[in-house]
Amino acid sequence: MSIRMLRFVPLLLLGLTGCQDALDSVANKVEHPLPAKLVNKMKANDMSTRSPIMMRIFKEEGALEIWKQKGNGRYDLIASYEICKWSGKLGPKFKEGDRQAPEGYYRIYPSQMNPRSSYYLSFNMGYPNSYDRAHGRNGSNLMVHGACSSAGCYSMTDEQVLEIYGFARDAFKGGQEYFMVEAFPFRMTPENMARHRDNEHFEFWKMLKAGYDQFELTKRPAKVEVCERRYVFNQVPQIENAAFRSTEACPPASLPPSLASAYSGYEKTWNQNFAKAVAKFEHDENRQLAAAQAKAEAEQERAEREAAREARIAANGGQSAPAVLSLFSTGNPLKALAAQPTPTPASQSAAPEAPVAAETAIPADQMAEAADVPVPAANPLAPAPMANAAADSKPKKPLWKIWSSN
Repeated sequence: MSIRMLRFVPLLLLGLTGCQDALDSVANKVEHPLPAKLVNKMKANDMSTRSPIMMRIFKEEGALEIWKQKGNGRYDLIASYEICKWSGKLGPKFKEGDRQAPEGYYRIYPSQMNPRSSYYLSFNMGYPNSYDRAHGRNGSNLMVHGACSSAGCYSMTDEQVLEIYGFARDAFKGGQEYFMVEAFPFRMTPENMARHRDNEHFEFWKMLKAGYDQFELTKRPAKVEVCERRYVFNQVPQIENAAFRSTEACPPASLPPSLASAYSGYEKTWNQNFAKAVAKFEHDENRQLAAAQAKAEAEQERAEREAAREARIAANGGQSAPAVLSLFSTGNPLKALAAQPTPTPASQSAAPEAPVAAETAIPADQMAEAADVPVPAANPLAPAPMANAAADSKPKKPLWKIWSSN
């Protein structure tokens, strides 16, 4: 390594150490205050630092959102973080060891916060919840944590989880009993649902969408219950304090009238947009299918032509095409006929009419191929050669003797 390069090594190490020190220098990461820019943003949006929160996770978009309650009771987005890593694929978690990140509605209580996590800071998502257990699903230690490493969890960077943990800590200090983490496969828009309409988990996602839609309407976290082995949202039982049990029949209940009316109109518009999105996707899919089919047919035709060409070559003894008479070869039979010399009188008296020489004989197949070649012929209007010869035998006078008597 050159001396010039060595000069930059201390600067590089200093930069790396500085990044590491940004977290190592946090003496008490559990109580580390939120950055001033976030505190100022909360004040500007009529939020208290200790007001309740909720979180939304979107796998496909790779986003974790923090929503915080405003003075009017509604929630607004205060921060969004890019998920560093999540494992598995779109769809719920089923069993221990499948390395699948959960989807669904999870309550986070103070006891689930882990200030001594091996992954800097973390909180347990509470999987399996009552819905998961009703379906016989199992698993443990499903976290949102730092260290950017995932085996079924939602992993953030240490800097991100320091803020996320701070939001939850302050909300608990403000008296929030628990906060909801709503984990979705994607933003449940008509377009996204139409795009994934053939997925095996589509019916499960339709169920999650009811809670998603009601939050979009109210901007308040849905009251989530489980009965008849399914999620229900914002249901008010007819009998006060009636219990919702995950594997038992749901008690008689309904949405509040104002929410029911708004939700009905929302669903009608949503379904119309969903139908349009499905039609568009089907049109695009049919066009792609037709293009793929046309391409496959063209490939098949090309393969058949190639196979036929190979068969002709094999039948022709390995040659790509049969021999064809060249009009430019020295063996052109028509050219040979035109070049035959006129026999002298002596030769005519010696032999009556000589047959065509063997080397000028024209095979029948070659004559057929050369039938279209024009052969020069004598001009029928020209004087006969013999008459011209007799006239030419008489001597002509020079031009200057034309008027002479001699």
